[in-house]
Amino acid sequence: MLTLQAILATSIFVAVIFLVMTEWLHLTIAAFLGALLLVFFNILTFPEAINYIGQSHGTLALFFGVMVLVRAFEPTKIFDYLATQMVLLAKGKGKRLLLGIVAITTPICAVLPNATTVMLLAPLIPPMAEEIGVDFVPLLILMVFVANSAGLLTLVGDPATFIVGDAINISFTDYLAKLSLGGVLAVATITLMLPWLFPQIWRKKLDDLDHLPHPKINHPRTLTVGAIIITFVLVFFVVGESLPVPVSPAAVALLGGALALMLAHHSKIDTVNNILRDVDWSTLLFFMSIFVLIGGLEKTGVISSMSGVLAVLLGKNILLGSMALLFFVGLLSSVIPNIPLVVAMVPLLKQYVVNVGLAPAAVLDPNFSGQFPPEVLPLFYAMMFGATLGGNGTLVGASSNIVAAGISELHGKRISFQNFLRYGIPVMFMQLLTSALYVTLRFLI
Repeated sequence: MLTLQAILATSIFVAVIFLVMTEWLHLTIAAFLGALLLVFFNILTFPEAINYIGQSHGTLALFFGVMVLVRAFEPTKIFDYLATQMVLLAKGKGKRLLLGIVAITTPICAVLPNATTVMLLAPLIPPMAEEIGVDFVPLLILMVFVANSAGLLTLVGDPATFIVGDAINISFTDYLAKLSLGGVLAVATITLMLPWLFPQIWRKKLDDLDHLPHPKINHPRTLTVGAIIITFVLVFFVVGESLPVPVSPAAVALLGGALALMLAHHSKIDTVNNILRDVDWSTLLFFMSIFVLIGGLEKTGVISSMSGVLAVLLGKNILLGSMALLFFVGLLSSVIPNIPLVVAMVPLLKQYVVNVGLAPAAVLDPNFSGQFPPEVLPLFYAMMFGATLGGNGTLVGASSNIVAAGISELHGKRISFQNFLRYGIPVMFMQLLTSALYVTLRFLI
C-alpha cells in the first residue's frame, strides 16, 4: 500500500506534467517548483535531492559542454554560412530540405547521443528556414524526431538504448545484428510521413536563389583551430570509452567547451561572460528538476511497487508482456524523459522476470556479467523501443526535445506543448506500431 509520502510524490509529479501540458507555467518553473516541494514536504532531504542530480551528472555535463562549444563559435557566422549552403544544395525545394535534414541527422545520431547531435545541428535550422521563407519550428521538430529514432541504429546512439543494452550485457556487434533494423524502420516511418506531416514545407519552392544572402565566414583562422577542437570532441565521443583509460563523453564535452572558451577569449571574437550568459540555463535547470522528481518516485517506492503489478497482469506470457511493455513504456516515455524512466524501469523489469521465475536471482546483482535467458530478452528489447520512440510523443518525452525547445526560444520562437503534440502523437503511434510488428516477427514468432 502506498504511503502518504508516495501519494504526495506521485501527486506532485502528475501536477508538474499537467502544468507543462496546459502551459499554465513555463516547463522549467513547473519542474523546479515540483522538485522544491519534494524537499519542502521532506519527501527528499536537500542532500538526497542533490544526490539524485549528481547521479545524472554525466548527462548535465554533456549538455553544458556542447552548449558552450556551439555558442563559442557563433561570431564566426559558420552556422549561417552552412545553412545557406544547405538551401543551395536543396535548390530551394522544401521536400529536398526535409529529406536533407533526415539524411544529415541519421548517420550522426548513429554514433553520437541524439541530444548532442541536436545541439550541434539545430543552430543551422533558423537561418536556413528564414532564407527559404518557412517557419523553423517544424524543421526543429523534424530534427528531434529523426535524432530520437536514429538513436536506435546503434548501441551508443541514444542514452536510453545504451542503459538497457548495458543492463542485459549486449555487445555492440550483437546489437547491430539483432536490433539496428528496428532503427532503420523507425527512420523510414518518419520519411514516409513527411508529405503529410509538413505539407506546406514539402511543397515550398524558392526559385530566385541568386538573391539569397550569402554570409561570409568571420575569423577564418580561429574557425580553423575550432574545427580541430570539434574534430577532437567528435572522435573522442566515439572512441573515448574504449581507451585503456576510459574518457566519458561528458568529460570530452566539458574539455571541448573549455578549449572553445579559451580560443574565443584569446582570439577576442567574444567574451567569456557573453558566451556563458547565452548558455541555455533553463534547459539545464529543467533536467535537474526532473531528475529530482523521478528520485522522489523512486525513494517512496512508487516505481518498485509497479513490478508486482506487472507480475500479476502479465504472468509468464512473453508476447503479451513485450507488447504491453512496448506501448506502456512508449506512452509513459511521452510524458517522462526517457533517460530517468529507463534508469527506473530496468531494475523493475529485472525484478519482474525473477518474480515470475523466468530468470535466476543472480541477474539482480548490479555486477552480473552473464547472459540473460534468451526468452526474456524480447521484454527488454520492447522496453528499449518504447522508451526511445515514445520520446517523440510530447515536448518533455526526450532530452533532445527539450534541447530543441531551448534553442528555438533563444531564436525568438517558443515550441508550445500543443504544437509539438500535433506532430508528435501521430509519429509516435506509427513508430510504436512498426516496432511492435518488428519485435513480434523478429523475436517472438
